[in-house]
Amino acid sequence: MNASPPDSKELSALLRLLDDETPEVRSVVTGRLAAVGGDISEILPEMASGLNDPEKRILTGLLLPARRRLLREEWLTPGYGSAALGGDWELFESQLRLLSDFLHDGISLRQPLSDALDLLAEEAQENGATGPDELRVFLFEQGRLKANRKDYYDPRNSDLAWCVAEGVSNPIGLGVIYMLIGQRLGFEIEGISFPGHFLCRIQEDGYPLIVDCFDRGRIHSQKILTDPTNDLNKEQRNALQESAALGTIQLRILNNLIDAFQRLERAEDVSLIKEMRDSMAGKCA
Repeated sequence: MNASPPDSKELSALLRLLDDETPEVRSVVTGRLAAVGGDISEILPEMASGLNDPEKRILTGLLLPARRRLLREEWLTPGYGSAALGGDWELFESQLRLLSDFLHDGISLRQPLSDALDLLAEEAQENGATGPDELRVFLFEQGRLKANRKDYYDPRNSDLAWCVAEGVSNPIGLGVIYMLIGQRLGFEIEGISFPGHFLCRIQEDGYPLIVDCFDRGRIHSQKILTDPTNDLNKEQRNALQESAALGTIQLRILNNLIDAFQRLERAEDVSLIKEMRDSMAGKCA
């Protein structure tokens, strides 16, 4: 039988024991915190004022095993990890939400991914986004979302709720947010799995344009880029003419996460994300 989660009184007592490294105490604290599911952000603010930064880092670490467990359990439910995504945007976003919840520190109060995307879509409409190009201008040219050049390999670039809140991400994070907002607003925005980069494609007056979300939404003519006289090689030109399937995009996000965790020497998380990737490999490309 599962233990009931701690109430606010017990949680407050547990927080006072965060710096106690006695094995017996640490075991009890870890076990009781696991009962909250790895996220206490909605109940923590009222009692967080007494926590310093080292204590917050300890708390985040103690909550992480529960988030790992939840990701593994939710990702591998029947028909979930093994199903091809195809054009299933709902399933695609659901997987991204699971990754977002896992990557969250468990203590920062923020909006869930779907709510954050809904609000960003509303914000875009209020700022005159009536098509994919206007959305590009709002998100990238006007600086609502920016390239995270400082922390390019930060795992949080794959936590799209964090990216929306902080306004930064890597190329694929920015591109996927662009696509998801476009999907909400009825705009056609395609992903392009370019070698070493991620781009998007929109149509303007019947002409395909390539959007580099990481370069402030800079646009390029697909016709010019794919011309044989251009400096791009054959592989790059071919990639620009194809649209990335949602499953291919998800696999690329997972591979980015694996690389990010390897750089941080977080072996347990490398192994976990490899499980997620391997559950999809060969099924969604």
